[in-house]
Amino acid sequence: MLYRLATPQDIPTLIELRKRQLIDEGSIPDTIINKELTAFFEHHLSDGSLIQWIVEEQDTIIATAGVVFYAFPPSYTNPSGMKGYITNVYTHSAFRGQGLASALLDKLVDEAKKRHIHVLLLEASTMGKPVYIKYGFVEMDTWMVYRTNLSF
Repeated sequence: MLYRLATPQDIPTLIELRKRQLIDEGSIPDTIINKELTAFFEHHLSDGSLIQWIVEEQDTIIATAGVVFYAFPPSYTNPSGMKGYITNVYTHSAFRGQGLASALLDKLVDEAKKRHIHVLLLEASTMGKPVYIKYGFVEMDTWMVYRTNLSF
């Protein structure tokens, strides 16, 4: 297995894996989001705010995980204000349970440490939650969400 950073050439595959991930998590694919996903990956990979690792087996991407770095206002517990958001964590079903997600998380955490970022967040799917808890993520009850119900 080969671990490597994603490049712009990987964007079409990253888009397909992201859509598979969303469906596996229970989303209904009732909207076409290829254009938006292309723009997201192009922008964030090029400016360095997204680090996306992939795992290849025989030239096929079988797993991926990313971290988006973004600025929040500084606080007493996070003076830089920078945080990382773990996203796009997906492993093909035939390769689950082999530790690939944890190995990818190691790479994302290492990148955060290099950038002196000490806070990593994520929204866990039901399937992913045990992996994150085992890794050391702690469930918090401080997040609240408001959705504006915008029409697309």
